[in-house]
Amino acid sequence: MNIIFRVDSSYEIGTGHVMRCLTLANELKKGGAQVSFICRDLPGNMANYISNKGYHVFLLPFQINKHPLNEGDRPYDAWLQVDWKTDAMETAQILVESLSVDCLIIDHYAIDQRWENVIKDSVNKIVVIDDLADRPHQCSILLDQNSSYDQCRYHELVPKSCVKLVGTSYAILRSEFRLSKKQLTNRDGRINRILVFFGGTDPTNETFKTLQALSHVQFSNLYIDVVVGETNKKKDVIQQICEKLPNTFFHCQIDYMAELMRKADISIGAGGSSTWERCYLGLPTLSIVTADNQMEITKLVHDIGATCCLGVSAEVTAKMIETELKTMLANPSMVKEMSEKALNLMGEDKFNDVIELIMGGENGTH
Repeated sequence: MNIIFRVDSSYEIGTGHVMRCLTLANELKKGGAQVSFICRDLPGNMANYISNKGYHVFLLPFQINKHPLNEGDRPYDAWLQVDWKTDAMETAQILVESLSVDCLIIDHYAIDQRWENVIKDSVNKIVVIDDLADRPHQCSILLDQNSSYDQCRYHELVPKSCVKLVGTSYAILRSEFRLSKKQLTNRDGRINRILVFFGGTDPTNETFKTLQALSHVQFSNLYIDVVVGETNKKKDVIQQICEKLPNTFFHCQIDYMAELMRKADISIGAGGSSTWERCYLGLPTLSIVTADNQMEITKLVHDIGATCCLGVSAEVTAKMIETELKTMLANPSMVKEMSEKALNLMGEDKFNDVIELIMGGENGTH
């Protein structure tokens, strides 16, 4: 089976879309699929990282002059760098040259049914990964791993024949997380180790803000793991800060995140896709919203009690992080309850169903 992903990464977009696509790619490859990627050559992209993982990458050319947004366009439309027609035609050319493409998997906030209608005759099946539910799609399978207050949010956005895989049961989690869950011990709420991770790029520099809070002497007995991506522009500065703080360990572009989450007692991080990784392992979190698309899920998980949201990054200070961390240290029963609620939120693991449907027939059925 020939499967191609259309996904981008950059300083602006971040790394999360590529990382979850790589998780899917690895499972599809295990199932015997031939997998490749189509990515635009954007500043801070992960094309080399994808290649180093063993996948061919078709690079769409970088455009010096970014396509301007028109009235009625969504802010995410600018992520393509070019107009959607150009991107669709360039992608279609690659698909035609790739001969028979059984499935195209799209993970891109700037792509909608206009783009997909251009592509649909070049592939047997289109799978869309989305979590915004803000635009229509022309696809056979729609995958949204997020929990939401609106369980019917895609009903008017996809064809009636589309198979909708919606909710945390379909979370795209690497196999290391399933292994770590088997090794998980009950958390008693006491805090000895903290994990700090704000995504691969951390464009709002929350890691530095958090380290400011953790530098206070009352936290000097805690063990701290700080994780950044290779494309984090401040990674060298962050590493230098970590080296000066006691019991603080710096990690860059790692493949053992699940192990760090399992060992941690709490996490301080962004409200993106890592939310589901933390919940899957019952890791209580102080979360900060670093992008608009994180707002809904972060509020929902906060309302459930599985995380404590400090607010939007522009409004959160190092002092606020320090104060909330003191509260958690003084209330282990509260931290223990957060862990239990995080675990309960995830529900039954149906990730294997995702793989089977993608590898199935032309219409996304077994």
